[in-house]
Amino acid sequence: MNILGGYRVLDLSVAMAGPLAAMRLGDLGADVVKVEPVTGEWQRHTAAGGATGNEINASFLSLNRNKRSLAVDLKSDAGRELLYELVRTTDVFLQNYRPGVAARLGVDYDTLRALKPSLVYVSISGYGESGPYAEWPGQDLLVQAMSGALFSAGRPDEPPVAAPYFLADAVTAYSAFEGVLAALLHRERTGEGQLVQVNMLDAVIALQMQELSVHTVGGVPQTRSEEVHAHSYIRAPYGIFTTADGYISLAFANLPVLAEVLDAPQLAGLDAERDGFARRDEIAAAVSTALRRETTEHWMLKLRERGVWCGPVLSYDDVRTDPQVLHNESFVTYEHPTEGTVTTPGFPYRFSRTPADVHRPAPLVGEHTDELLAELGISPATRQALLDDGAVRRRNA
Repeated sequence: MNILGGYRVLDLSVAMAGPLAAMRLGDLGADVVKVEPVTGEWQRHTAAGGATGNEINASFLSLNRNKRSLAVDLKSDAGRELLYELVRTTDVFLQNYRPGVAARLGVDYDTLRALKPSLVYVSISGYGESGPYAEWPGQDLLVQAMSGALFSAGRPDEPPVAAPYFLADAVTAYSAFEGVLAALLHRERTGEGQLVQVNMLDAVIALQMQELSVHTVGGVPQTRSEEVHAHSYIRAPYGIFTTADGYISLAFANLPVLAEVLDAPQLAGLDAERDGFARRDEIAAAVSTALRRETTEHWMLKLRERGVWCGPVLSYDDVRTDPQVLHNESFVTYEHPTEGTVTTPGFPYRFSRTPADVHRPAPLVGEHTDELLAELGISPATRQALLDDGAVRRRNA
């Protein structure tokens, strides 16, 4: 059995943060039921995700493996009562509605804990359940901007640059994932369920624990990072440098050693502790000039031989074929009934006794509706009536 085998999770969330958190629970063996409208979660239909015509796309595939799909109209009385029956069999309920929406749908914490007092109820929001921004849309880019993180990225004389991936969604997902595991541990010890509130703004602020603390405690002003100065609080050389055929990253290098390897005598008399801030531009310029003379592979060999911390800057195509990535089995490949062979990132943890795995591909809309209703003891005739009334949808119906 997997670590979370025997636990049931109802995932009513959309987009990325909630679905990713729920998927990680499914990766560890939880029975995750994706409760979605009869039209399917909107992420299924976004063109940006590479829509295929099967009400599914790459974005949805990447965030919804190891889940079953129940397609239900929660605005109908029959659909809502059906959800309540499912809640009574559930350990974790997860949603990321804007504040107030869950109550209007009748799926707020107070309503559901009356049905299942031991329920762990997770509510994900953009900025918090209350306060001046509670009703604002909690979208990744907006939260990056409002958390201070975006202000630190980009050249000093140009506009800030956002992370080219959904940073706020990802860190919020893992914060919710941690919160669920902690709440389940508390329940195992006490029998008590509880409300777990996670918001994107707090998650991204917490992600900057060291940087914000250096600012608030140490009084260091916030400045922009650059290619050759990747972190404003770290001594040079620390950054991304151009080579003859690409880019290479350097971190915490011993300057006299670097002077020898790069044939840059101007670095020989410098000390990182003493000069790493005071002469950082001079150091970066010397390193940059030297590294442009040879290829990334050349410098990787030379620098690694002398113990200099360095790494090539890889594209996604490079990462897919990187020997360490292949050794780690960082990607998983499995078959999907309509999309064929699917390859996505795998699991960021390894367990010696209870490994995570892909035991179910991302579901089609309502693929498991009949199965779940049968598990609740609902008769075939009643299931058909729910279908006829539009309260539920099953696959291809």
